[in-house]
Amino acid sequence: MTSHDPITLTTVSAGFIGDWLDALKTRCTPDALASLLERSGLQTGPMAPTQRVTLEEIARLYQLAAPEIGDEMMGLWSRPIRPRTLQHLVTVQREAKSLVSALYRFSTFWNLLLDDFHLDLRNGSEEVELSLVPYSPETPPQRFGHMLILKLAHGLLSWLDGSETAVKAVRFAFARPDFAADYAVVFPCSVEFDAPHTSILFDPSQFNSPVARSRAEASEFLERAPIDWIFTGSRAHTSSLRVRAFLYGETWQNCQLPDAARALKITPRTLNRRLRAEGTSFQEIKNALRRDIAIRALQQSTDSIEQIAFDTGFSAPSNFHRAFYKWTNRTPGSYRLWGQGTNIEFCSPRI
Repeated sequence: MTSHDPITLTTVSAGFIGDWLDALKTRCTPDALASLLERSGLQTGPMAPTQRVTLEEIARLYQLAAPEIGDEMMGLWSRPIRPRTLQHLVTVQREAKSLVSALYRFSTFWNLLLDDFHLDLRNGSEEVELSLVPYSPETPPQRFGHMLILKLAHGLLSWLDGSETAVKAVRFAFARPDFAADYAVVFPCSVEFDAPHTSILFDPSQFNSPVARSRAEASEFLERAPIDWIFTGSRAHTSSLRVRAFLYGETWQNCQLPDAARALKITPRTLNRRLRAEGTSFQEIKNALRRDIAIRALQQSTDSIEQIAFDTGFSAPSNFHRAFYKWTNRTPGSYRLWGQGTNIEFCSPRI
């Protein structure tokens, strides 16, 4: 993914990585954590991001934190996952003769390492389900950790499949969080909450034969971790991401829902229905793209705020200021100064 890619531009709320940062605090001194956050590019308040987070920043934080704390799962589990563990996992996966076999290898591999839960694989003729079953029912789910394990399973399958593996459903054993909409960036399916166990479900009839992966390809996959297994490279991931990719490639300020529907070769009514099923709308996608383009411009360009306002489709800078404050609970100017390290007091952000 490149800086000109609409998916790379995507941001998620600070709450999405909140559990991960809480876990990192148990493995780092406050100074070490502050250094990791600063070097990853995250805009931080007192030891936590206070603005929206880009996918590049999440990947960079992982790539910095995992080797420095000696835990490839970054404090998410009670037992550290030692360096080179993921390399061995990928080696094991490369030898799988089918995607069901790959899931079986995945579950047995982690069951040898984890003390927090065991992975249960149910292989049926119409449905394959990989579940996280905690050893202690009283242990609260680690939301980011549960997401990461499921996405690692899905990411490895997709890598072996040669394209994004279809997913029937993802279920989480925790209540629907405020940042639930962020999961649409991660999973190519509907996401459910308050389930008995966290699980990911596949249709085995859609499994292809694994692609033979070379050692060089395995090394590249590991070097890019976690970007290739958390965030899909597919543009057919969900209808909302397909619309976002279409808008980014067009003169998006003037595009309307019928234009997107025509590009996706479906009727406006069908597109509207699919977007509602994903918990969003055409206008919300357009606004989110506008927001993320504005954030990128404030972070990386020297354009004036007035120019950024016009570039993102606002008829007047005052309208841009109001919209940006609604998105981030900050003014564009204070957001830019914060990103440059200026010490300014702000009110609490919305997540």
